[in-house]
Amino acid sequence: MTSNLKRSFIAATLAIALLSPGAAIADVKVGFLGGFTGPLKSMTPAIHKAAKLAVKHVNDQGGVLDGQKMILPNADTTCGDTAAAAAAAARLVNDEKVTALVGALCSGATIAAVEQVAIPAGVTLVSPASTSPAITALEDADLVFRTAPSDLYQGSVMARLLLSKGIKNIAVTYVDNDYGKGLSGALAKEFTASGGKVVANLAHEEGKADYRAHIRSLATSGVETLVVLAYANGSGLTVLRQALEIGAFDRFVGGDGMVSNTLIAAVGSDKLRGMIATKPGRPDTGGAREFNRLAWKADLNPSATFAAQSYDAAFLLALAIEKSGKADRAGLSKALRDVASAPGEVILPGQWQKAKELLKAGKDINYEGGAGGHEFDKAGDVAGVIIETGVYVREGSFTEYGQVK
Repeated sequence: MTSNLKRSFIAATLAIALLSPGAAIADVKVGFLGGFTGPLKSMTPAIHKAAKLAVKHVNDQGGVLDGQKMILPNADTTCGDTAAAAAAAARLVNDEKVTALVGALCSGATIAAVEQVAIPAGVTLVSPASTSPAITALEDADLVFRTAPSDLYQGSVMARLLLSKGIKNIAVTYVDNDYGKGLSGALAKEFTASGGKVVANLAHEEGKADYRAHIRSLATSGVETLVVLAYANGSGLTVLRQALEIGAFDRFVGGDGMVSNTLIAAVGSDKLRGMIATKPGRPDTGGAREFNRLAWKADLNPSATFAAQSYDAAFLLALAIEKSGKADRAGLSKALRDVASAPGEVILPGQWQKAKELLKAGKDINYEGGAGGHEFDKAGDVAGVIIETGVYVREGSFTEYGQVK
């Protein structure tokens, strides 16, 4: 056989191999950083399920790029251990070779993951649940985004909500980390500026078995309302339980980290009668209504804390990969901004095939998700909405009362 014939034979063989049905096409990996253990463990399953639902919608409608499947390997940050968070991110980025990341959930875990791993590796990350104002100030090379609003906003909304209910004096206890510090600071600033009085504002350490002395110190103020800014599977639960045992406060208020039905089950709904809490939620938009429909169809409660934000984070990253035309880390953050922002034809949750066809035709798209529009600002933040929730005693669950303006 001549050398020319040999080359032709080899080329034909390679072409057949590449075109054959059994030819391997690499999956497109987007990692999920969750608090599967630790103080946010009861919320993580629904948040994870929402991200997986977005991936399912992508794969059921043709997959990404040239028909590749999008997969969602996950890793546990433990939420409270920054070293574990960085290690989890390193496994996804360096071992799994993910193109992008959804998560983390707790703010401290996100900060550790991006500063030590994601930013140095040039990996775009979208957190559905990290709300600390400290994230806004990160020097992140435009790689860090979030689909939940900053606690600068949640804190101000909580302050207005409490004052509207005639609550003018509060004591605050907050977990001593990025989340607790940010939310308590924002609440105190707005509450006092609007005529309220924060008579005590004390940090507490996560993971202690006994907070009674801390609670008694807060109770010396004589106020009726204790605001607990902590986690439902961590110190927040213990503080609530022990405050009830002591009988120091008549009313409790929580932030988003407390809005878990496992908290109510552990303490008792009758004991938490009248408790209110705030959390990022869903606006009354077409995107939110479509997410509600799709979530219920998939046996996912759309009101689960940060579920809509998680779906949007995963779907947005898929859209960004499709927009960029390749599963590369470089340039992905720009593509993310493009698919999330007007102008462009509106894409709702689940409308992957429509988005894919528009992008293939060179059209602009604008994703309007379950948690609202995601017009990322310069820091990668979104406006979002804050929902008031309360304890539904008969059902033993948190119920949504609506958006707080």
